[in-house]
Amino acid sequence: MSSPVSPTSSARSGAPLSPSVLTTLRNPRALSVEVLAGIVTTLALIPEVISFSVIAGVDPKVSLVASVVLAISMSFLGGRPAMITAAAGAVALVVAPLVKEHGVEYLLPAVVLAGLIQVLFGVTGLARLMRFIPRSVMIGFVNALGILIFTAQVPHLLGVPWLVYPLFALTLLIVLVLPKLTKAVPAPLVAIVVVTAITMIAHLTVPNVGDQGDVAGGLPGITQLLVPLNLDTLAIIWPTALSVAFVGLMETLLTAKLVDDITETRSAKNRESWALGLANILAGFYGGIAGCAMIGQTVVNVKLGRARTRISTFVAGAVLLLLVTILSDVMEQIPMVALAAVMMVVAVTTVNWHSVTPSTLKRMPVPETVVMVTTVVVVVVTHNLAVGVAAGAVLAMVLFARRVAHVVRVDRILSEDGTQVRYDVNGPLFFGSSNDLVEQFSYSLDPKDVVVDFSSSQIWDASTVAVLDSVEEKYAAHKATVRFEGLDDRSSTFHRKLTGRL
Repeated sequence: MSSPVSPTSSARSGAPLSPSVLTTLRNPRALSVEVLAGIVTTLALIPEVISFSVIAGVDPKVSLVASVVLAISMSFLGGRPAMITAAAGAVALVVAPLVKEHGVEYLLPAVVLAGLIQVLFGVTGLARLMRFIPRSVMIGFVNALGILIFTAQVPHLLGVPWLVYPLFALTLLIVLVLPKLTKAVPAPLVAIVVVTAITMIAHLTVPNVGDQGDVAGGLPGITQLLVPLNLDTLAIIWPTALSVAFVGLMETLLTAKLVDDITETRSAKNRESWALGLANILAGFYGGIAGCAMIGQTVVNVKLGRARTRISTFVAGAVLLLLVTILSDVMEQIPMVALAAVMMVVAVTTVNWHSVTPSTLKRMPVPETVVMVTTVVVVVVTHNLAVGVAAGAVLAMVLFARRVAHVVRVDRILSEDGTQVRYDVNGPLFFGSSNDLVEQFSYSLDPKDVVVDFSSSQIWDASTVAVLDSVEEKYAAHKATVRFEGLDDRSSTFHRKLTGRL
């Protein structure tokens, strides 16, 4: 179950790999950490999966079984150990309109098509595009995640019996104090077990998991295809499939990067992409709904549970399977307040508080802060992490292009005899910085011999070539000859290939 990566590639990356499964299995203490982390993660997973099934318009058991398939399959296939994959809210929001408008029977082909697209992304290496997500967007993503996790728990504390509040305080007390006494057992797991035992023994009437939806019953069979495989069906499902693929990949890869940072290890993003696609196809045929990385539950697993290997994710899937099939009566008795309190602690620890301190904001460039705040605001308003990240990334690119557009400098040097003029161009030339380049030359005042030196510059796009062609035409109109010198090999080849053809 460990990731097959060569030592040489690990050395090149400069980041260590996660501990191997075999090493952990030989270490009873490390193994217990992984198992307990998987159990507490399962408990944190249940209420969200059920609530997301309501959003998607499918039976709660469908989402739970799909989560079992996703968690177990990704524990073997995935490229990021210790990351939790299940039926997630981002995907539920995307598939909800399809289910509402056309019926749940169109979900299977849509999920399978989305999985195939994700496999294609992973196989072709397009997942590497995630490296272009700026740090300010990642920080905004993390901060927005903390806000969403926290606000999602607030309804469980409003309009509830007064007994909920002492149980809430007890849960927080155990989660915050127990780690100072011992870390042998995850504090959230102890808190959930203790609070659940109190409510069952004392017969307290408080909202529990069973109130969120029916989770009893056995496993469903293979999902039946109830729609014809033709162009009409494709026309209905492809927009949803494309959205599921992109939203799921974006949230998964961003979560993988977050776990990389938390654990100070690296992961295989392309492998994670095609593995997610295969897992979604399997979940579509046995469960019915797609999924992606569960960010909050992943943080529970790697931060609170201190998990580092695939064992924890396998245990999470296996325990969820056990709860769905055999222990559903026990699962229904878990008080929602205990789960809400645990997730609130996760939310607070997820936020990058250093990024919003006055001292940090004072030192940080204004564009970086604007991008971070924009990402947070869009995510919180839309409740969609993928939309917020896309908005932040686009804004970061625009602001970057605007800054770079003003770094190009052109110096005019006239020879002593006045027979030649030389222009030294400094800075990268692309559509943002080269559009004003045509105005930097004194066409009517220059002598007939003009040299433009690009030794301190590079040509990056066709827009720049078009501008240089325009410069040549303007000098030709004044009976002058212009020569371009100092281009590096790549820029020279690029210019030669396009000049005169645009």
